Amino acid sequence: MCANYRPASREALAALPLPPPDFAYGEAYPASVVPIVTNFAPRQWTPATFGLVPTWADDLKIMRSNYNARSETLGEKPSFRQAWQRGQLCIVPAEVLYEPCYETGKAVRWAIRRADGKPMGIAGLWERKENEAGAPFWSMTLLTINADGHPLMQRFHKLGDEKRSVVILPDDAWGDWLRAKSESAAQAFFRGFDARDFVAEPAPR
Repeated sequence: MCANYRPASREALAALPLPPPDFAYGEAYPASVVPIVTNFAPRQWTPATFGLVPTWADDLKIMRSNYNARSETLGEKPSFRQAWQRGQLCIVPAEVLYEPCYETGKAVRWAIRRADGKPMGIAGLWERKENEAGAPFWSMTLLTINADGHPLMQRFHKLGDEKRSVVILPDDAWGDWLRAKSESAAQAFFRGFDARDFVAEPAPR
């Protein structure tokens, strides 16, 4: 599970072959506005809320429980089924992930980042609906996989809880992820990342 992360900065995103985001954003929690790039508009950063709001939902509070989606049940859960079946894929750029570590016996906030300092691209799903003013309202969720046995991600969350990890895409796979045309093609990306390319350390508030 990931409920808190720091999006990649405008400066870091300026190094990618897209114009940098033209909207404000900060550290991300459920309901925050963050940059994503979608397969609907792959040449621009789109502002989206962190927490997917399905088109049938009238209450936007649903985003606060839809910030992560289990890859194993995407086709079953009403909140994510439509976006998954329609292939509404996105990439969420992050500089740092924050997760709780209980190795000391209590929750300690840890920061996880790439060792080379570059943005990581997290696989996600997007949704779009109209707000009360008739303007497009974008939202997203981060896709997660089981992380039992992963050398890094198994260290986080409470003892006895299933270990989960977001899906971090290899740099050379960002375009392939957005171009995936079938559920099976997208599922091929649901695998753990190489922990040797990342560093983690305590980051208490």
